[in-house]
Amino acid sequence: MKTQMLAAIAGLGLLLASSTSHADQSIEQIYGVYCVQCHGLQRNGTGINVPALSVKPRDHTEAKGMGDTPDDELFKAIKEGGLAVNKSVLMPTWGRVLSEDQIKGLVKYLRQVCKCGK
Repeated sequence: MKTQMLAAIAGLGLLLASSTSHADQSIEQIYGVYCVQCHGLQRNGTGINVPALSVKPRDHTEAKGMGDTPDDELFKAIKEGGLAVNKSVLMPTWGRVLSEDQIKGLVKYLRQVCKCGK
């Protein structure tokens, strides 16, 4: 059941991606399309997918944990998924959906969200 739910959620993300031009989206809008389902509207790891996940998503507002994570690790996690940085397999890869500049923008946005700019 969880696998089917996660597949449906991933499919919804791809549907949303295909229906909207990334060039016309702000980084905050991109976060809203791809990240909010798990990381939440408040960016604190309490998204609507949490009940179906075996690992709680990262709290992007938590300054200590986010501040201890280098930008290149955040970039790699977004681009290649959680396993690429020894985190949850449930963190999908977005490198084929988002451009490198958009991923860099998301990393910069996460620094604003956590108030832990580097």
